[in-house]
Amino acid sequence: MTLTAPENRTTEAGDARRTLDAAVGFLRSIQHERGWWQGDLETNVTMDAEDLLMREFLGIRTARETEEAARWIRSQQRSDGTWATFAGGPGDLSTTVEAWVALRLAGDDPGAGHMRAAEKFVQAEGGLERSRVFTRIWLALFGLWSWDDLPNMPPELIFLPKWFPLNVYDWACWARQTVVPLTIVATLRPVRPLPFAVDELRSGAAPERFDAPWTWSGVFQRLDVGLHAYARRPVAPLRRLAMRRGAEWILARQEADGGWGGIQPPWVYSLLALHLLGYPLDHPAMRAGLAGFERFLVRRETPDGTIRMLEACQSPVWDTCLAVTALLDAGVPADDPAVVRASTWMLDEEIRGVRGDWAVRRPELPVGGWAFEFDNDGYPDTDDTAEVVLALRRVDHPEPGRLRAAVDLGITWNIGMQSSDGGWGAFDADNTRELVTKLPFCDFGAVIDPPSADVTAHVVEMLAHEGLADGEACRRGVRWLLDHQEPDGSWFGRWGTNHVYGTGGVVPALVAAGIRASDPAVRRAVAWLERHQNADGGWGEDIRSYADRSWVGRGESTASQTAWGLLALVAAGEARSAAARRAVGFLAATQLPDGSWEEEMYTGTGFPGAFYIRYRLYRMVFPVSALGRWCQEVGA
Repeated sequence: MTLTAPENRTTEAGDARRTLDAAVGFLRSIQHERGWWQGDLETNVTMDAEDLLMREFLGIRTARETEEAARWIRSQQRSDGTWATFAGGPGDLSTTVEAWVALRLAGDDPGAGHMRAAEKFVQAEGGLERSRVFTRIWLALFGLWSWDDLPNMPPELIFLPKWFPLNVYDWACWARQTVVPLTIVATLRPVRPLPFAVDELRSGAAPERFDAPWTWSGVFQRLDVGLHAYARRPVAPLRRLAMRRGAEWILARQEADGGWGGIQPPWVYSLLALHLLGYPLDHPAMRAGLAGFERFLVRRETPDGTIRMLEACQSPVWDTCLAVTALLDAGVPADDPAVVRASTWMLDEEIRGVRGDWAVRRPELPVGGWAFEFDNDGYPDTDDTAEVVLALRRVDHPEPGRLRAAVDLGITWNIGMQSSDGGWGAFDADNTRELVTKLPFCDFGAVIDPPSADVTAHVVEMLAHEGLADGEACRRGVRWLLDHQEPDGSWFGRWGTNHVYGTGGVVPALVAAGIRASDPAVRRAVAWLERHQNADGGWGEDIRSYADRSWVGRGESTASQTAWGLLALVAAGEARSAAARRAVGFLAATQLPDGSWEEEMYTGTGFPGAFYIRYRLYRMVFPVSALGRWCQEVGA
């Protein structure tokens, strides 16, 4: 540990306190009058491209929507003509294909420079023939790809019992809600031609060869040939029943805001499936589904005109609980009006009376917990529930009995959602069957929801702070975390980028649960953080680390990732270390005049390998928490 002169330590502490106070002021200023916080969630332009294509398919696309979405899509194209799935990332074939098609729909000339540049990239990457299955499904809807050349997913899948491999509950919640409607769409094989073709994007590449027949992927590739044959001559009564059962399953899961699962993919495919089954646009389910998108639209004025961005999902509950924790970490009183207002809103968001799909594997568990968004009550998640409890338990609320009852129920629900191996997944328990990942259809990222280090850490930390560290659930969670430490000393972060996020979450959880700061697991984590700290004092990890280990712990410094590293160091007793002080210095030096931080890099993750998120509030809530805990530890 490096020693610093007392006057330097005083200056550092003063700078940290001023930085923290300014950040708290900014965070207060952006709270909604009803109590919540909500930052925009930026993803990639496939959300906007598919929204235009959906509206074209349904016959409701307007000139204004098209112009505004096209401006946003064009603004996200890079100088090499490509579109990426995250800021600073490599060009992505499927994203570029979908953006190109959407701009053609908007009237862009295929001979224009930006379109030719995209075409050149697509050709170099293997053309449409190498794009993902979802991209080719969208092309098939408009006759630009053959349904015969897509994997077959029969609607009879809905009949498989929950104990049978490949039943719909073997899929993660976001995947099952996408797959069920897609089995209907792919069975009906609709084609509504567009006034243009996509020949410019075809490379003529031959279909990829099957994998070896003794591998699961090879087995399913050959099974797909048989499913295509069955699709041509199905058992008619069974197929009709499957389509009807699928529609009932979809309708039963529509949320109060009109959406499905609070996320774009199952939402749009559910609307398409119902539409193709004959539900008119003025049917209550269709009307609510289309209207619900309005809440997910972000419009901004630019020199080129209004842009229209569609959020793939929203995070008000997540943002609010993290903001409350941040304010309390910063020393804001537990009965502060902003804190109380936010906690009252969170109490109102507690899920009561809705038994979601999580109950399939936990049928006796009482309903409880919190979801990620405003209205997706069918899918509470253990991560939000743990963080909400961590926030609420510290609030001096005028209705303490109500608060305590909600906290207790959240704890009960989270404990009941523990998987059999001791860890926690986000939305389901024991959602670990990897067989579905071998299907030809599954080339779009994560399709199961196994336990992860970040989610397990948040639940363990919550249980420990509630005095349950010696309970069986917490002890099994701690063991899971220790068993899943990476050989280099870090932890893999499933829902945030990536090992910095995992390590920043696990170390505070282990220490809260009674693991000593001197424990070898904690010391290895501290050493890993010190090795990966950037020269500017911050931490950053590029999203490519999910696929390429050479990027693990390496990337441009960001405010949120620096805060994750600092949170781990403070918990490990390293608040006065050179690494921690340098991290504080980075946050102080990069703060903007209004008290916020800018963060262009994506540090959130939806589906590793496919879907990443820029959480606009991560740049605020985590630095405030980290600086607050650091100031408390050093007496600033």
